[in-house]
Amino acid sequence: VTALCEMDTELPVLPPTKIDDVSATIGNYIAEEIPDGATLQLGIGAIPDAVGMALKNKHHLGLHTEMFTDSMMELIECGAVDNSLKPIHRGKTVAAFAYGSKRMYDFIDDNPAFEILPVDYVNDPATIALHPDFMSVNAALEVDFYGQVCAESIGTRHVSGTGGQVDYVRGATTSKGGKSFIAFPSTAKNDTVSKIIPSLTPGAIVTTSKNDVDYIVTEHGVAKLRGKTLSQRTKALIAIAHPKFRDELTFAARKQNIII
Repeated sequence: VTALCEMDTELPVLPPTKIDDVSATIGNYIAEEIPDGATLQLGIGAIPDAVGMALKNKHHLGLHTEMFTDSMMELIECGAVDNSLKPIHRGKTVAAFAYGSKRMYDFIDDNPAFEILPVDYVNDPATIALHPDFMSVNAALEVDFYGQVCAESIGTRHVSGTGGQVDYVRGATTSKGGKSFIAFPSTAKNDTVSKIIPSLTPGAIVTTSKNDVDYIVTEHGVAKLRGKTLSQRTKALIAIAHPKFRDELTFAARKQNIII
């Protein structure tokens, strides 16, 4: 230890997330794709929390995640997560940090079933891929016909940092039986804007490339993009877009000669 600094400042607490009907529907879609014995990484927000709530009837799940949250604590408390089948750190929940309620912080404190490890190890795709049936759930702001995922900006307006999304997408898709889910509501601004669009907004940051993307999920269904052609991807994405935008998206795809 080079230096030790004691502090008595209270840890920042995340207010409880309200899970709306759209988030619950998306959570249920993803939960249907996750088998017993899988190892999980969940992001932050209503949709990852909804996934956690929908997994309470699963068995022998494991946790290897960048951030530990309240929904994961509840999965441990109800017995769905026991980490018993993980090939490494068996019996342990692995995370790089935690953010949530004071009850969750108290749950972790002096708990021998937790290992908080360096992020360059936890988020290493090679480490992630060691877990069979690794399931990764992250969010997006918009996705285009190619399957390019923007999760960091709205055009040139910065919204979020890079985070571990790409690490977990790559680790999950390399894992034997693994799956990566990018999940989000199909619209924004009271259903006036589609988040599935022909091309990303000019200046948008590509977080997950078209070559890495796996599953895209909205409240209207699940689109498997990995290994698909541009035409197949576009049709699959239009099918899970909000119904009010499907004709507009189809017209744009035909205008670009993507579909006939």
